[in-house]
Amino acid sequence: QVRLAESGGGLVQAGGSLRLSCAASGSISMIHSMGWYRQVPGKQREFVAIITTETITSYADSVKGRFTISRDNAKNTVSLQMNGLSVEDTAVYYCNTIVKRFAGDTWGQYWGQGTQVTVSS
Repeated sequence: QVRLAESGGGLVQAGGSLRLSCAASGSISMIHSMGWYRQVPGKQREFVAIITTETITSYADSVKGRFTISRDNAKNTVSLQMNGLSVEDTAVYYCNTIVKRFAGDTWGQYWGQGTQVTVSS
C-alpha cells in the first residue's frame, strides 16, 4: 500500500503565497515522478506541475513563472511553492505519484486526499 499525505493548503489573498507539501510512504521501491493536479467543482482535474526522479520539471502554462515544484528524493516528498496567487488558482490540489511497488515489482499511480487552496480577491 502507498499513501500520500498532503499539507499546506489554506486561505490567502490574491498576490500572496502558499506552499504545499506531500509525503509518500508505504511499500515503495522506486518513485518515477511526483506532481500536483487541481480541481474545481464541476470541472475536470487538471495538471499543475510534475517533477521526475531526475528533477525534470514540467508546468501548466497557467502557472509557469509563479509556481515552483521541488522534490526530496531521500524523503519521498514533493513541494509546490505557489507565488502570485490569483482567484483563478482556487481549487482542491491533489498530490500524485507514480511508483514501483515492492509487491510484485509493479508500477502504480496514487493520489492524495486533496488540500483546499482558496484565494480571495
